Amino acid sequence: MIKLFMKPAALAAALLLAACSTTPTTTGELETARATYAQAQGNPLVAKYAPLELAAATRALDQANTAAARNESLDQIDKLAYLAKQKIASAQEIARAKAAEDQMKDSAAQRDQVRLEARTAEAEAAKRRAEQARLEAQAAQGQAASAEAATRDAQARADALAAALSDLQAKQTERGIVITFGDVLFNVDQANLTAHGIATAQRLADVLRDNPERTVLIEGFTDSTGSDAYNLQLSQRRAEAVRVALGQMGIDRSRIETRGYGEAYPVAGNATAGERQLNRRVEIVLSEAGRPVTHRR
Repeated sequence: MIKLFMKPAALAAALLLAACSTTPTTTGELETARATYAQAQGNPLVAKYAPLELAAATRALDQANTAAARNESLDQIDKLAYLAKQKIASAQEIARAKAAEDQMKDSAAQRDQVRLEARTAEAEAAKRRAEQARLEAQAAQGQAASAEAATRDAQARADALAAALSDLQAKQTERGIVITFGDVLFNVDQANLTAHGIATAQRLADVLRDNPERTVLIEGFTDSTGSDAYNLQLSQRRAEAVRVALGQMGIDRSRIETRGYGEAYPVAGNATAGERQLNRRVEIVLSEAGRPVTHRR
């Protein structure tokens, strides 16, 4: 199935290379994307469990190869290559997750997934009830009661938001509404979202889509293991990975800021594995309606 996938991509790349009179441009990012794609293509689990995601990765890599063949700017090539890498990584993660699901028998991970789906369904039901209440209020009131209907609509939206934030275990702070995700969004020492991380990002995207007047600040943190410079870079890459995922889910990137703080602002000590796990986290700060997020000082 994958071989049929690659023939158009390979043919397009060959035609582009033949048409160019100069050596195509390449970058380290593009070479890495190609190598990662070859690995994913040779993985039977990806072909079985994530064919659509692999197709999307193929198209993304084709765009990067085309940009290289046309000798476009290194920055443009790197951007396209990075996007391809994200799609490849997503296909691999989804394939691994689906393969694991087929093997799970009454495991803790399966029970967690069931609970997650139940909470998501509950939040969706709350939104549907809120929308139904708004429609019923409009039908019952009419033009003379439009102000009251608007009030009910606002309350319904507030209830739906409250239900969604409760599902995400959000907390109200001086800086805004803070949602803390532990180290479940990423694999150890990685900045690519896991399948669970993508599902979590989708829930956050739903909240932002339903509340367009709000913005979000994504903050990445690590434990104290490793150098300061590496931890700072890793925390920033993880925050950026969440931002990219939200952008791919339809959230305008102008509404999203990122900050990587490395091992700064720990919420626990770093003497034990349990303490370090608490410090490895991503915090999402959701602004109040119409107000910017307050940065850390």
